[in-house]
Amino acid sequence: MSVQTSDEARQMAATKRRAQFSALLGLTLVALLALMWVYLAFSTRAFWTYGNISNLLRQGTVVAILAIGETFVIITAGIDLSVGAVVGFSTVIIALLLKAGVPVPLSILITLVGGLVIGAFHGFGITKLGLPPFIMTLATLTAIPNIGFLITNGATIQIQNEAFSRFSTGDFLGVPNLFWMVVVVAIPAYILLHHSRYGRYLFAVGSNREAARLSGVNTVGIVYMAYMVSGLCAAFAGVLTSIRLTSGSAIHGQGLELEAIASSVIGGASLFGAIGSVHGPLLGSFILTTIANGANLMHVNSFWQKIITGGLIIVIVYFDGIRRKKR
Repeated sequence: MSVQTSDEARQMAATKRRAQFSALLGLTLVALLALMWVYLAFSTRAFWTYGNISNLLRQGTVVAILAIGETFVIITAGIDLSVGAVVGFSTVIIALLLKAGVPVPLSILITLVGGLVIGAFHGFGITKLGLPPFIMTLATLTAIPNIGFLITNGATIQIQNEAFSRFSTGDFLGVPNLFWMVVVVAIPAYILLHHSRYGRYLFAVGSNREAARLSGVNTVGIVYMAYMVSGLCAAFAGVLTSIRLTSGSAIHGQGLELEAIASSVIGGASLFGAIGSVHGPLLGSFILTTIANGANLMHVNSFWQKIITGGLIIVIVYFDGIRRKKR
């Protein structure tokens, strides 16, 4: 009884520390994003216009959704390098389904199930075959785009469904439809991560997998679900990408995995595991999108965007390592 009470007390203390850190980091990121927006508003007249802000929100949608899914994996001390490849592959699948005359809702459902299957495959390789997450997801990063190229013979599949493609240019209450999809993903993700038993177990697995297993946690199931969430988010991001670009191609998601990981890390997720939130990667993704948008408006060389992103990752991971040593 006393041991159980002690364990519960430690878990409650850890949860409280995570909540405090998450709140402080969230305020810091909001302040940074606000500072960037104010600076860009004074630096270029084109930034603070409805058209540009709407475009910025649309641009950040896909990366934000990918970053949410990636965060679930990173909390387990894993990584998913395949999310960009899954995005491209998902655009191919839904484009082919729509071309074949499959109804839009069913096409979307089949595409999302495909993302879940890929995530489950990752979970199987990591938990059952004992493969490192880096190697397992690197393998699918390499294989999935080429499967897409084989299916389409290297061609881009155009989507002719007007109602499907019109969704990307529409808005609701003055906010782009695509951005509302971030809200659709973020709310259940927040409940799952921060207000459910699964979320508590996820952090426990990331903190010490063996200790969590000995405490009765189904660590295999927790890891499986984390990668399935990531795969589902990637497939959904692929659906939104196909809507925005009105086409399907295996190259549509190229490089997005790095942006998703960067957004998650900038948003406070620790690559060492056990630390992460939902609002953090959302803010991180729109910080990166703002950097890209502002650089374009100010005619800054696009290579500087990647340099700044890389610098941010190095600094944040460095301070995260220092913080962990002080614990």
